[in-house]
Amino acid sequence: MIIDKSRGLWILLRETFRPLFILAIWDVVVVIGFQIYHQQWMEQPALPISLMGSALALFLGVRNNAAYARWWEGRTLWGSVVNNTRSFGRQAATLIAARPDLARAMAAYPYLLRMGLAGLADSPDAKRLLDPGLYRRVMARTNKANALLYEIGIEVARQIKQDGLDGVAHGFIDRILVDLANAQGGLERIRNTPLPVQYSVLPLMVTHLFCAVLPLSAVQTLGWITPLGSSLVGFLFQALDKSGRDLQTPFAPGIHALPMLSMARTIEIDLLEPIGQQPAPPEKPMRGVLL
Repeated sequence: MIIDKSRGLWILLRETFRPLFILAIWDVVVVIGFQIYHQQWMEQPALPISLMGSALALFLGVRNNAAYARWWEGRTLWGSVVNNTRSFGRQAATLIAARPDLARAMAAYPYLLRMGLAGLADSPDAKRLLDPGLYRRVMARTNKANALLYEIGIEVARQIKQDGLDGVAHGFIDRILVDLANAQGGLERIRNTPLPVQYSVLPLMVTHLFCAVLPLSAVQTLGWITPLGSSLVGFLFQALDKSGRDLQTPFAPGIHALPMLSMARTIEIDLLEPIGQQPAPPEKPMRGVLL
């Protein structure tokens, strides 16, 4: 996720450099061809291109709004994960203080959740926090984050029964685990349900087509400065398309992805510091991007 606004423009320029470079070369070819040969097919009227640009801008706006809604819902659900893991740490410390390993297990949960959402093969942070036996059992399951919640729930029930606590205490902690499972289910729904294909394929194709046709209409008016004007407009549409395509997949690695590693680090710090254990340092942004 881009958090440094001063670097945001340069990051977008870097992300769209290749299509813009190809567009600039095409603009120069169109200008030279028009100035030397005055080919009739290059003299395209401006009105159809303007209508096409308006329709494309509307289409990109609708798609980007839908993509951002997915991104924001993912961030909201991750906020629920953060809040509920903190609540679990507090309840575990006050009701079953003899089990600091439960806090460490819960601190490993967001790392496994990130691993599943991003499609990663392993999680060194979860391995660092979990007991070897528990880590092996969890990693043998298909849904590793859910498996860890299951193991935590079993250990909580066993400890509460051993300590002779009433069912109300168990109910408080179990409610937190249920809320975590619900948030995880929402995140998995976003990951497993992509936007319709016309929201991902059509904008890309039409954006490239529009950028290719644009200089044919602008060359009559702009002449030799067509590459400048066409590139500016092309950058706007290319950046809108690239941002929307990235926001469609909020868990995939990229500059627009949710900072899941940073949120997992925050959870680890919030859970381990109160019980006197040393957590990993917080994640720092790299070149304006927070992972």
